[in-house]
Amino acid sequence: MSGADVTLSHGAVGNGRVLGLVAEDSGIDWLCLPRFDSPSVFARLLDAERGGTFRVRHERGPSVGRWAYLRNTNVLRGVFEAEDGAWEVVDFAPRLPRGSGCEAPVEWVRTLRPLRGAPRLVVEFDPRPDYARLTPRLVEGSGCVVVDGGPLTLRLDTDAPVAHLVDRRAFTLTGPLHFVLTTDPRRATPSKADVALLEAETIAGWRAYARSLALPGFHDEAVLRSALCLALHAHADTGAIIAAATTSIPEALGTARTWDYRYCWLRDAAFVVEALRRVAQVSVGERFVGFLRNVAESGPLQPLYGVAGERDLPEVHLEHLAGFRGAKPVRVGNAAALQQQNDLNGELLLCLEALLSDPRVVLDDEASWYPLVQRLVEDALVRAPQPDTGIWEFRTLLRHYTFSRAMCWAALDRGAVIARRLGRAADAARWSEQAKLERELTLSRGYSTQHRCFTQALDGQWPDAANLLLPSMGIIDGKDPRFLSTLVEYERRLVKEGLMLRYVNDDDFGETTSAFTLCSFWWAEALALAGRLDDAVTVFERVLRYANPLGLFSEDVDPTTGMLLGNFPQAYTHVGLIHAAATIGELLAARDGRVRAWS
Repeated sequence: MSGADVTLSHGAVGNGRVLGLVAEDSGIDWLCLPRFDSPSVFARLLDAERGGTFRVRHERGPSVGRWAYLRNTNVLRGVFEAEDGAWEVVDFAPRLPRGSGCEAPVEWVRTLRPLRGAPRLVVEFDPRPDYARLTPRLVEGSGCVVVDGGPLTLRLDTDAPVAHLVDRRAFTLTGPLHFVLTTDPRRATPSKADVALLEAETIAGWRAYARSLALPGFHDEAVLRSALCLALHAHADTGAIIAAATTSIPEALGTARTWDYRYCWLRDAAFVVEALRRVAQVSVGERFVGFLRNVAESGPLQPLYGVAGERDLPEVHLEHLAGFRGAKPVRVGNAAALQQQNDLNGELLLCLEALLSDPRVVLDDEASWYPLVQRLVEDALVRAPQPDTGIWEFRTLLRHYTFSRAMCWAALDRGAVIARRLGRAADAARWSEQAKLERELTLSRGYSTQHRCFTQALDGQWPDAANLLLPSMGIIDGKDPRFLSTLVEYERRLVKEGLMLRYVNDDDFGETTSAFTLCSFWWAEALALAGRLDDAVTVFERVLRYANPLGLFSEDVDPTTGMLLGNFPQAYTHVGLIHAAATIGELLAARDGRVRAWS
């Protein structure tokens, strides 16, 4: 696979501590250990020559397998064919049910089994730690290969012929083999029975998670895959929820729009929590609010954090890596951590109010959360009249963005709801009054009668797809004439080849050409809330076709070529899918007179 050929057809494998990508030729092309935001061990995704991979191929050369997830799991299986036989590769990260939780070691398990004949295979185990700045020595051990060199202890336990792995020599596959990549030097060498049990327990654990979900009755398979994918983004130790597994997959080819998404954006995480809550999965949200509380108590809130709450995430360019299809720069770190994004408090209070009012969720005494609620609301009051960088994280374009102002209203509105429930009448009354003022200002100055739509900034002219969320947050009814005309104008000005762009005005990097896939799901949901249900279904099903063969979505799509771009798999896109499916499903059922029972 050359750098020019790589596409985002990968499967994602993880367990809450591990998250990596498997290519169609079986290469583990992206894996960071021991955390989501650690330096990579395999990075062929960003450099075909230097990045490193872990691949099983026929001695005559690589081939493309037929890949699928084992039903209702994040366990991935590929089937390969050659003249002398067929074989399967199964990849998973152990996720083992233990009481009310799961054990998730920092391990990757790969099993190799013959299906027909006796194929001659080569195992290419080529770790390149520290973002491929190191080429380690592979040392033969007893039933293992030790990776010698680099900051990380790595060992590959296997019952395959170790010398053949180190030398990359072909061997005949006559029976099942296993490979366990571990960072734990004390881990006992696993037997075949141990690996078989890990696989069986992991399958059972994911299927138990799937059974816990309440599906909307509209494209349930896609919703289920999205909920399984989102579980991979939630860190088991800290409760942080990362935006995507990768860094530096460009939003558009030939541009410098390359970002590191392996961090926890509080905004994105709040949306993940609500999407999973809508399908009855609340444990991820319970863990996230613990993370939120920890980072809030460490200082002023910022847009994003490291997986363990790190605040300092300086951007560094890795010049030695070629980049995804040659896209430069390859970045680690994200300077957006330093930005002021005024929508943040609104999303967090929307999330907290929904969780605190959900009878399934058991948090600490609600009153113990009140100081954080007060802080978020009062901070929103201060931020509201200030310009910010907005939801799209413009690096130099400070504006009074309509969406940011609407989210400041949401902070006040939901803060008042919480205050009222806790008997804090004075706060509730004051915040409600301020919310009314913010709503009036946002709707009057955010809507342009000349352009017949809500605009990107107050008193502006440009459309912005973020405003499609206005009805879902409750600041305006989806059938309000102002929102109906906004839909018409956005369809005229923002839609390209049936996909919704974020905006069309130039940003810090010039013209934006790719469609941000989430925006098309927002469009579908907005159509449903506007009463255009049939149009909503059409848009939703059109966007579904841009999933990769395993049902996973990237951040962006090139509308002209259909190529998936942007970091992958993108949690926010799968959030949009779940929200749109849930809303459309509920409204279709109401329109058609359907009920849950027997339907």
